[in-house]
Amino acid sequence: IVTIMHKIDMEPEKPPPGEDIKAVEHAIHNVLGWAMNKDFTLFFNTISDDSYFISVTPYERVKFGLQDVYNDTAFWGSPYFRAIHHELFDLRIDFSADRTVAWFWCLVDDINTWKGEPANWEKVRWTGVLEKRNERWRVVQQHFSWPINQEGDSNKYNDVMN
Repeated sequence: IVTIMHKIDMEPEKPPPGEDIKAVEHAIHNVLGWAMNKDFTLFFNTISDDSYFISVTPYERVKFGLQDVYNDTAFWGSPYFRAIHHELFDLRIDFSADRTVAWFWCLVDDINTWKGEPANWEKVRWTGVLEKRNERWRVVQQHFSWPINQEGDSNKYNDVMN
């Protein structure tokens, strides 16, 4: 008796995630794009609306949960803050097998002013995780960081690290 074993994939083959990629990319852009018109409703409909949201920036404070984000709305809503535009470079998006979780990486230029002076983030590394909740993609975790120039050239961000 000869037994032949085959690996049987029990999950049906999923179609390419074209619509999900578009929706995730749109959500990623909304995380920064809402600021152009100070559309807080768009922003809060794009990030996780619970205590699981985490936002890590190069600054000292990490935001844990939606309440931490609400606490910063006075800054973003201030007439002194003005969003000019943002641009993503080399955006890479991947999905979990069940297409309910997506993660991304890119470089971002986020061009803004504060009291008329530049307040830009340029060539900042941005990573994040989104979950599909009730058929909507929401950012649940994000991390922004500036690369350290390994050649020793000084820039305004190296002072923060030293």
